[in-house]
Amino acid sequence: MQNAVRQVPAAPSELAIQHFESMFSFETDCFDTHAAMESGDPGFVLLDARSPELFARGHVPGAINIPHGKIIESRMRTYAPATLFVTYCAGPHCNGAARAATRLARLGYPVKLMAGGITGWLDEGFALARDGGSN
Repeated sequence: MQNAVRQVPAAPSELAIQHFESMFSFETDCFDTHAAMESGDPGFVLLDARSPELFARGHVPGAINIPHGKIIESRMRTYAPATLFVTYCAGPHCNGAARAATRLARLGYPVKLMAGGITGWLDEGFALARDGGSN
């Protein structure tokens, strides 16, 4: 019996490998981000693209807050051109991380998106930091 899943055949394995492996150039996940941040030298700047109010209510420890609309050349000059950024926002229902990643890429910075955002971070069981302490 034909259903929506089977209506379009799956890609050949070689195409699937290329597609799925290429995703790692564009995104990382919460678990790997957490492990890198815990190492003390993650090799990237973690950027929360949400509003300052949401950031203050809870954010990934070690993240900086620059709302995606505030990512402009003059503000980003303090970072070396080769600085890798990892962006996140509220979660899969939010496109702020993608907007931030786009702005950073337009400025020439290497960038990845942390898939899942705050929602994914909490789903993994990780704590949030808050202004004045951690969750």
